[in-house]
Amino acid sequence: MTPARIARRVTHRARLLMILVALTALVATALPSSAASLTRSDRQQQPRPTIVLVHGAFADASGWAAVAQRLQDRGYTVYAPPNPLRGLTSDAEYLKTFIATLPGPLVLVGHSYGGAVITNAATGNPNVKALVYIAAYALDVGESVSAANELGGHPEESQLLANILPRPFPGAGPGDADVYINPTAFRDVFAADLSAKQTDFMAASQRPGAFAAFVIPSGEPAWRTIPSWYLVATEDHTIPPTAERAMAARANAHTIEIHSSHVAMMSHPDVSTRLILDAVKD
Repeated sequence: MTPARIARRVTHRARLLMILVALTALVATALPSSAASLTRSDRQQQPRPTIVLVHGAFADASGWAAVAQRLQDRGYTVYAPPNPLRGLTSDAEYLKTFIATLPGPLVLVGHSYGGAVITNAATGNPNVKALVYIAAYALDVGESVSAANELGGHPEESQLLANILPRPFPGAGPGDADVYINPTAFRDVFAADLSAKQTDFMAASQRPGAFAAFVIPSGEPAWRTIPSWYLVATEDHTIPPTAERAMAARANAHTIEIHSSHVAMMSHPDVSTRLILDAVKD
């Protein structure tokens, strides 16, 4: 081999070596950036919580319509299952069975008696990441809805007991009956900041709760181990506002107060939605 050919071969190999070194450096530089990109992507792909809205007595899931629409517009999966309103133990078991079918993280939101139901249904479910109470019962163990109205020492703030109408239903146990709000007092008791036209139909279509639902004691409350948020309705004539404050404080809940009737999710859907989103993003 001539000296010229040897020189050309050495030069060619040197060029190949330089290219290989350059490529190795490029890959080494790119790898950390790619790993960081994958980490960000993984974070972005974490499932968003499913939000479950639970209504109380004298109402149905349609009361959540404005809040549900706002949450769905933001891309959240929302469920508003029916609450049987037959008794706290069976109602909580119904909801517990329902949420057990839902994958991923969950946020449970309860209004009024629905708060007592989520308090019991969430206990022991590791998927439930937050509880939100909208003018709702956050009961303690052994406490009933009726007893909770005494918290804070001003049960007279509620006009409910003075305006209920019991009606029998098939299969009711001794002393049990369906409880309605007298239609003539429905707006004042339940939804004073909604229009009379709207509350007239709500009164006519109200879903009663069995009397037993209000006196059955609660089990171990989920708020002991699950973070909670609470909206106090200062003009509530169904649950005493003082009782709401007491329940919120006892649960160590992130609490807001607004000038609202009992149905804050209907009269103040934006505020109610923001509180739920605070719980979702915490």
